[in-house]
Amino acid sequence: MADDVNDIGKKDDDQAEREHFIRIINAFKFYRSFSMRRVYNAEKSFNSLPQQHQELIPRFLDNLKTIQTCITHNYEIIRLIIKDAEYIFENKTHEADDKPEENLKQMPPTNFDMDKVKTTLKQFVRDWSASGEQERRECYDPVLSEVKEIFKDRDRSGVSILVPGAGLGRLAFEFASCGFRCQGNEWSLFMLLASNFVLNKCTEVNSFTLYPWIHQWTNNTMTADQTQPVQFPDVNPSDLPPTSDFSMAAGDFLEVYQTPDMFDSVVTVFFLDTAHNVIAYIETIYDILKPGGYWVNLGPLLYHYADIENETSIELSFEEVKKVVKKVGFRIQKEEADIPTTYTQNPASMLQYKYHSVKLVCQKPHESDTT
Repeated sequence: MADDVNDIGKKDDDQAEREHFIRIINAFKFYRSFSMRRVYNAEKSFNSLPQQHQELIPRFLDNLKTIQTCITHNYEIIRLIIKDAEYIFENKTHEADDKPEENLKQMPPTNFDMDKVKTTLKQFVRDWSASGEQERRECYDPVLSEVKEIFKDRDRSGVSILVPGAGLGRLAFEFASCGFRCQGNEWSLFMLLASNFVLNKCTEVNSFTLYPWIHQWTNNTMTADQTQPVQFPDVNPSDLPPTSDFSMAAGDFLEVYQTPDMFDSVVTVFFLDTAHNVIAYIETIYDILKPGGYWVNLGPLLYHYADIENETSIELSFEEVKKVVKKVGFRIQKEEADIPTTYTQNPASMLQYKYHSVKLVCQKPHESDTT
């Protein structure tokens, strides 16, 4: 009887996983139609204007046609991203294309899903374009420098690093490029599909073009800012040292990493606030670090599940986070506040969001220090 219950539970889990997979694929497939609707709304608004007002902006419709062209181009990139998507996970096939029209009707993407697709396009800018260099300098360089300094006397090939919330994998790639053994971990299927494409299918520098800002209809200084192209990748993702050890692991951080004393360092950037329960994240980071290992964190505390209905969310201040960090067992070695950082920011926009991020360097005590 117990085995039957377990089998039913596994089937339910597999079905839920398959439905989630298909819903995300559907969101990518719906991108062009969804985006074109916004263009049609803009055209409708233009046509509602008095004739004398239309004549004052004679290039308005021409710009809409340019945006439509950019949408179509983005969709071609998306098609490449989701091509053979059902095979990217080991021992898993979801066959998303067996009945595409039926799947789209049964599991239509939500507005939230479509926002995620647009965010994923902007992630290519942050992680894999020359346009994202400044943002990477703000967010990635500080933690790269800390880890290099911490392990300056160690053979890097023997230092194991985990980067949870790896996104499209650039930070983990940078650690591997420096000679460290590095694994990136990502839960979002949107990010996993995109990272699989850029890490495994992009072999030439700046071989692809995206138009990531076409969905920004406000705060444009110049008309051309909205259709500004971005090339990627700015480096060849396969250009790693022959001895490098770089991998990506899919799944929930709390579920994937349950073996203690695995890593010499855990590096989190804009990750801590993605938790339902930030304390569980901190405890897991502590547990999976080897004795004497280091946790390096940088980011804000924009708790992602705050004020979302039916979602658990524990929102702690930085002051409270530090108290938890110490009570879990960490020793805070370094603390820095008010670090100006941005996240998938359009540099040409009139509206600029900037975080005053915090950085923590924490050590898990050696076993001899705890006795």
